[in-house]
Amino acid sequence: MNHFCRWIEPLHQRDVKLLPAGQSIEYEDFPCSIDVTGPLLHTLFQEHWREVEIGHVVEGSVLELEFKQPPKIFVVYDGYLTVVTEGWHLHLCVEEHQGGPLCKTPSALRRQRLIQRAALYRQRNERGQPCSWGIQFWNGAGEKMMTLFLPNPFLGEGDDFLPQGRPRQDKLKLYDELRSIYVLGERPIPFESNPLKRPYISVCRSSRCFPSRNWKPVYDALQQAVDEAGLDITVMTAGCLEVCKLGPVVFYSGDRSWYTRVSPDVAREIVRSHCVNGEKLQAHLYPSGSSSSDSPSAGKSEPELNRGHDSAKAQ
Repeated sequence: MNHFCRWIEPLHQRDVKLLPAGQSIEYEDFPCSIDVTGPLLHTLFQEHWREVEIGHVVEGSVLELEFKQPPKIFVVYDGYLTVVTEGWHLHLCVEEHQGGPLCKTPSALRRQRLIQRAALYRQRNERGQPCSWGIQFWNGAGEKMMTLFLPNPFLGEGDDFLPQGRPRQDKLKLYDELRSIYVLGERPIPFESNPLKRPYISVCRSSRCFPSRNWKPVYDALQQAVDEAGLDITVMTAGCLEVCKLGPVVFYSGDRSWYTRVSPDVAREIVRSHCVNGEKLQAHLYPSGSSSSDSPSAGKSEPELNRGHDSAKAQ
């Protein structure tokens, strides 16, 4: 297990992009490994969801989405963070997307999809005064990924502009805290471990999961076994886990393992042997007899079209 460091090593990288009409954006980069982006995204989407908006910004088009309530789902499966609300959902590649248990995603595409640059930004008006604040991500091709819009002291309820000379400066508290932790390294990350790395076990409930779609007894057996063992592991259900026609299928995120033909008895043994003692059940492991990272086909075939992105969706 990798050591989790709570202190950021500042990059000291600042970039100013000039915009039309005399405006500009000041970017301050910070490291973008999952041990940095994980705690950051957990803070924003789990603790400050009321204050954060999400969108995409390109010339001629802006998309902005807000949370009405806490996300129903917040989980990483095969490199993608999935965040689900009542009305919309998003996927963001925070680790290499390997392409399911057979590791079908080519290495170049893995690098392209992954966050490769992250920065806090301040946009300034033509007078050089800050007017908006947020976080920007870029992928391995240098393309802008999603933008996170942070609280703006000039905006009130419903994005109504506050009277001139009366901004809510307290709304900059979140930006200042994030900058102190992730850009300047003045304060530690407020977690003892990466919250996105908390292990979970999911059982597939997809209608593709032949020959058995009877996932509920397997789910109940997993939950009972986890409770009896006193493990800090979440048990959930999932959409397609990319191992069709071999159900019931179970995925363990702790070391990225897939199991097939899982009965309630096998489910209990997965918890007792694998989760507790680190001993995999070779007879039910997929691919047969090895972890996915050992598969000889890893990275050699074309990726499936986003088939796994909606996979880990909890009940």
